[in-house]
Amino acid sequence: MRFEGRVWKDGKLWLVEVPMLDVLTQGRTRKEALAMVVDAIESLVHQQGFRAKVYRSEKDTIEVGSPDIAALTALMLRRQREAHGLSLAEVSRRLGQTSRNAYARYEQGASVPTMDKLQNLLSIVSGRDFVLRPA
Repeated sequence: MRFEGRVWKDGKLWLVEVPMLDVLTQGRTRKEALAMVVDAIESLVHQQGFRAKVYRSEKDTIEVGSPDIAALTALMLRRQREAHGLSLAEVSRRLGQTSRNAYARYEQGASVPTMDKLQNLLSIVSGRDFVLRPA
């Protein structure tokens, strides 16, 4: 699974942003900034053996990701929920569930949602629709 991001120079620093993961970091060089975004994602996942990678870096567009779909899906859902100021209880309520445990399993990476479920979860935590496109 990969997420699109962008890299650009602002003054003396290079900035990298991955909006779906709500990650923004910087470095003194482009290479350092790309290494920092990988480190940030790995730190946020905080899972033994998880590795992220910059798969493509062209001009100002990058792709970052990992073959560990469960961990990345969990991170994406958690970061989107947090970015929109929602608690686990609020998301569960919006899903019509009485317990937050079912949704929490997605954020823990214990369950990976189907595409239909993922679309539903993302619309609930972010209030937006998303476009998938081939790499």
